[in-house]
Amino acid sequence: MTRASLGRNALYHEGVGRLAHALLIGLVFSAAPSAEDWPQFRGPTGQGHSTEHGLPLQWSESTNVVWKTPVPGLGWSSPVVAGDRLWLTTSVAEQPQGRGRASMSLRVLAFDVETGRQVVDVELFRLDRTDLLNPKNSFASPTPILEGDRVYVHFGAEGTAALTSAGEVLWRTQLPYESQHGGGGSPELYGDLLIINCDGNYAEAFVVALDKQTGKERWRRQRRKPSDQAYTTPLTVRVGDRDQIVSVGAYRAGGYDPASGREIWRVRYDEGFSNVPRPVYGHGLVFIATGFQQPTLMAVRPDGEGDVTRTHVAWTLRRGAPFTPSPILVGDELFVVSDAGILTCVDARTGTVHYQARLGGNYSASPVWADGRIYFLSEAGVATVLSPGKVFNKLAVNQLEGATLASIAVSGGSLFIRSLSHLYRIGARERP
Repeated sequence: MTRASLGRNALYHEGVGRLAHALLIGLVFSAAPSAEDWPQFRGPTGQGHSTEHGLPLQWSESTNVVWKTPVPGLGWSSPVVAGDRLWLTTSVAEQPQGRGRASMSLRVLAFDVETGRQVVDVELFRLDRTDLLNPKNSFASPTPILEGDRVYVHFGAEGTAALTSAGEVLWRTQLPYESQHGGGGSPELYGDLLIINCDGNYAEAFVVALDKQTGKERWRRQRRKPSDQAYTTPLTVRVGDRDQIVSVGAYRAGGYDPASGREIWRVRYDEGFSNVPRPVYGHGLVFIATGFQQPTLMAVRPDGEGDVTRTHVAWTLRRGAPFTPSPILVGDELFVVSDAGILTCVDARTGTVHYQARLGGNYSASPVWADGRIYFLSEAGVATVLSPGKVFNKLAVNQLEGATLASIAVSGGSLFIRSLSHLYRIGARERP
């Protein structure tokens, strides 16, 4: 997609104008690569892959920083990019004058991709408390999702909203449930539905589909008991001749019919809850991280019906499975980094471990694959760049200031990185 604007009409008229100009002057140009949008958590496919080229291998606070701009408040939502705008959410604590109670403003922000200038700042919800439920989380951790001229924003149980790219609020709604550690999972778009995992603390856990035009509930499916907390993002996969929504919850994951919410299949893991990683799909397998207690990574064939725990689990990785970062599949190899920085490369089809290596540091961000490299970002702002393949090959290690729990976004020949206090565009200073 081009990076002219979000509006299709604007794209059309700009394209026509450029073509007419080229024809008038009688010149023939080779097609320049267009920028790929990064419209949701983990990019266009939801699995951390980008088709961008010309990305930087090395950077620092003084090298290959196109711009650096402050971000108000606290939030760990990952950046998303469409056209000339980058979006994220934040939470801003506000102290009233006098004896009033402090409140938390939940906001959506947009920045100009070329300059880093903030261009949209809209409050969507306000809370009468400011204390975090978990010191590693925030009130603004779920990542927005972009489609056309729409921005869909989620703050867990605190609220969900849709806006235009100009910042006009179209609808707001709330999906009440009690979460032990706050919001975490991001929404998934499917057709005219916005699908969200709402996994509360023991009593209330469900998957819900909202009408993306109105915010009205279209279907809701309760999790099977026992249920518990989870903080995951659904993923749409194509299995045979039908689509499925793969949704990971406490103690089990499953495939759902996106039109009705009917559970197609499910797989059990009796010791897993508080799940965070988004599932990954490839080679006919769904790769699922089971969460805390006894963390494992399961490869499941999603072509079954009912309980497939005994029949459709292809393999299980029990050492080095992540609590927080999502896996990434590159070719035949699946890469997972544990929260403690242990990288494991396995054969995606068989689960055979090719190698394990210590990257160093702690990890929450999910890795990305772009320009023939895999980028891993630690919580301390250290990005380790590797070559894919069966052999460990470190290409570069880069450092930025501040904590980095949000995942990298890729667009326009650049990496966009959110730290505790700033937003960075990392790329070549001189771009065509």
